[in-house]
Amino acid sequence: MIINLLQPLVCERFRTDARYREGHLRVVNALPERCVVGLHSPEIKQVAKQLSREGGKVVMPDRTHRFCANGADVIRAFEAVPNESLCYEETVIWGYLINLEKCSLEERLAMLTRYVPVLDNWAVCDSYCAHAKWMARADKVALWAFLERWFDSEHEFEVRFAVVVAMCYFLNEDWLGRVFVRLNSLNFGRIKSKYKTAKGKPKVAQQGTVQGAEPYYVRMGVAWLLATALAKFPEQTKAFVRSSNLPEDVVKLYIRKARESFRTRTEEAL
Repeated sequence: MIINLLQPLVCERFRTDARYREGHLRVVNALPERCVVGLHSPEIKQVAKQLSREGGKVVMPDRTHRFCANGADVIRAFEAVPNESLCYEETVIWGYLINLEKCSLEERLAMLTRYVPVLDNWAVCDSYCAHAKWMARADKVALWAFLERWFDSEHEFEVRFAVVVAMCYFLNEDWLGRVFVRLNSLNFGRIKSKYKTAKGKPKVAQQGTVQGAEPYYVRMGVAWLLATALAKFPEQTKAFVRSSNLPEDVVKLYIRKARESFRTRTEEAL
C-alpha cells in the first residue's frame, strides 16, 4: 500500500550487508509470509507522523491509487485491504496511526477492534502497546472491559496484546489483583500459534520459529509482566506466583527475566 514511501528510507546497510540484514530479520522474527522491507523504528515513526498530518497516496491491491487526506483516511484504507497484503512495517504504521488520531475512546477502541486481529508478531504488538500513551489517560474501567475479549482469545498475539497492555497500564494497586486473576485464568493449551518450535539455535534466521513451547510469545509476555510486577510489588507478585497455576515453564521464564533485569536481579523471584 505504501511501499513507495518506505523503500527510499531503507538504510544502505540493510540492502548491502547480508549479515546485518540477517540480524534484523532474526530480531523481528516475522512469519515467513509477512514481507519485511527493512525500516527501523525512527523511520517507521517518521512515515506514520507524516501520514497522520498530511495523508498521502496509497496503492490498493488492485493497483488503483487512492488519495487519503489524513491519517484517519489511511487507517480506513488499511482496514479495506487483506491483512496478508501488508508488509511488517505497514502493520506497525497502522497501529501508530491509531495512536496518533485525535478521537474519542469509543472511536479509538473501534479502530483497535479491527487492528488487534492483524497482530501476528511480537514487535508489532509491543511497539503498538508501548506507544499507546493515550491508555494512561483513558477510562480504565472501559479499557479493561475492552481487554477482556482479548484475554479470552485463542489467538497468540491477541492474548499477548492484552497481557502487554496490562503490563504497561494496569500494574498499580487498584488493578494488580485483577491482572493476576486474569493471568491465572489463561489456558495456554487452547491458544493457537502460527510459530513453530525449533530445536537448537539455527545458524541463520528461520522466520516463524521460536526456541520454546507454543504459544511462546504469550508465555514470554506473561513472564515479562510478572518480572515487571516484581519490581513494583515484590511481595504480592511472589505470593501470586507461588499460589498460581501457571505452567512451570512460564514460572522459569519469569525467574530468568527477573534475574536479567537490573531492577530485580538482587530480588528473590519466589
